Amino acid sequence: MNRSIKNLLLMIVDYLVLTFSFWIALSIRLNEFYFAPTNETKLLMIMAPLIALPIFYSFGLYRSMLRYSGYQSIRIIMIGVTVYTIFWFMLVLATEVVNKPYDFLTINWLLSIYLVGGVRMLIRWVLTEEDAQPTKALIYGAGAAGIQLKSAIEYSPETKIIGFIDDDPKLQGLDIEGRKVYSPSMISKLIEKKLITHIFLALPSLLKSEKQLILQTLKKYALEIRSLPDLSDLVEGRISVSDLKKIKIDDLLGRSARKPNDILLKRDIEKRNILVTGAGGSIGSELCREIIRQKPNKLVLFDISEYALYLIERDLSDSDCETEIIPMVGNVYDGSNLDKVFQSFKINTIYHTAAYKHVPLVEKNIIEAVKVNIFGTLSCINAAINSGVNSFVFISTDKAVRPTNIMGATKRFAELILKSKALIAKSQENINTRVSIVRFGNVLGSSGSVVPLFEKQIKQGGPVTVTDPNIIRYFMTIEEASQLVIQSGAMGTSGDIFVLDMGEQIKIAQLAEDMIRLSGRTVKNEGNPEGDIEILFTGLRPGEKLYEELKNRDSQLIPTDHEKIMMAEEEETIWEDLQVHLETLTIACSEYDYETIEKVFIENVSGFKHDHGITDSIEMVNRE
Repeated sequence: MNRSIKNLLLMIVDYLVLTFSFWIALSIRLNEFYFAPTNETKLLMIMAPLIALPIFYSFGLYRSMLRYSGYQSIRIIMIGVTVYTIFWFMLVLATEVVNKPYDFLTINWLLSIYLVGGVRMLIRWVLTEEDAQPTKALIYGAGAAGIQLKSAIEYSPETKIIGFIDDDPKLQGLDIEGRKVYSPSMISKLIEKKLITHIFLALPSLLKSEKQLILQTLKKYALEIRSLPDLSDLVEGRISVSDLKKIKIDDLLGRSARKPNDILLKRDIEKRNILVTGAGGSIGSELCREIIRQKPNKLVLFDISEYALYLIERDLSDSDCETEIIPMVGNVYDGSNLDKVFQSFKINTIYHTAAYKHVPLVEKNIIEAVKVNIFGTLSCINAAINSGVNSFVFISTDKAVRPTNIMGATKRFAELILKSKALIAKSQENINTRVSIVRFGNVLGSSGSVVPLFEKQIKQGGPVTVTDPNIIRYFMTIEEASQLVIQSGAMGTSGDIFVLDMGEQIKIAQLAEDMIRLSGRTVKNEGNPEGDIEILFTGLRPGEKLYEELKNRDSQLIPTDHEKIMMAEEEETIWEDLQVHLETLTIACSEYDYETIEKVFIENVSGFKHDHGITDSIEMVNRE
């Protein structure tokens, strides 16, 4: 219905209500039902509402939506009726319809407030009842934060709080503000009996590890879980509905990250000139955000994608930092350009994240992957040494260990190049560049992660696609990975390969199930054919392994002073041995000779197996 028509109908209702209020007030004043009004009284009964309506309109009473009307609307009604009554008082005195009209006007004032307000509350109730049934929710935590959250949600028509859940036996069974406190063991029964669909975690002072234990318990239920942030993140300690955040898979899988070592974070960054290749990518952009916090003099953002560069530059520029931010569009295998950039901005530290990392895409674009991942890394380290860069940090991957795909092989070959260059640097006094390699697994929230894909598939109603029921992977949060990369780069001597502690590998199928349940849905399978979302197994893709490794079988992991960072002890690599193979790769790329590229990897990359053969898009077309 048109809003103007709704307002007109509401004005008509108000007119009738005010007329009725006048008649009842007058009847009460005269101690009888007043059925024979005089002409003066009739005129007054007609005019009174006509005075009130413009007053109500001027106070905005017809601008508010009845569905969401509340105490603010009642306050406006009280003010409007009071102003209207003052006008009435003058009219009644002038017409002398009622002798000594004070008690009459008081009665009419009260009745008008109750009736005008009551009609609105009635309409609001009817509209709310017509809407979909409100979300039924439990609040986990019956402390001060839980009580505040319950009060904040109380008047929301969309959500109904059924009760509290708390681990404290002393609170269980009590009534708090009209809601019972239950034991966590009652959640399953409450879901079944009360049709609970949401649970709100109101535990802002809880340690992250304790919160994760609760989440592990809750993930078996088909509940949408939302949480209040930590106490330090709550504005002035006051709780509001807007503070509730959706639980992310990071909260479930993320480990309790150790507080980073501030000395290591600042060592190669503070008051220095920093360059990040691939600055617009997932890892690169998060590194840039962490670097900015360490207050460098300059931060050069280097990326081949102008759009990605634009986004990260805008993001960093909004952070009110004093660091000079310099965006540079360029290709990492353009050595002469890299020389110019490194020397012009007097770069002290480089974080080399630029690479093609998506396994299936690299299998279809082998030549470009070799150019960027291998020759791009070679160009970067040569330019860094030529320009006197102090620290060069290379971002590697667990897929470089005994690889079964081209992407992993290119990253391992790049590691060998850097180790050989580091060996040269150690033997020559005029080279001061320290080379570090940091190897880790999948990062939650990165562009290539399965998490965004699963989120999209769940939002669309499924199915969620997993390649194999037994596939497992290492995971860590992007924030923790970035901090550990910076700390690793500030440790050790040139040529070290640092391996980040990734914890235990996680089954991707279990990850998919957890994400489905965290969204408030159920998994559709043989045991639950009526479930919401199915998990579809599609088969391993070319080059994909069931599991990843962080070290070669002939190497050892040595602890460092940092509990989350280890060092891989590997044999040294001689530059002259690699140089011949690099020349072979150069010719093979120019001639699109895929078999030679594969042969070079077999000869140089330990454990490389490429059983599925060449599936490059250009090669496949030419075979036809």
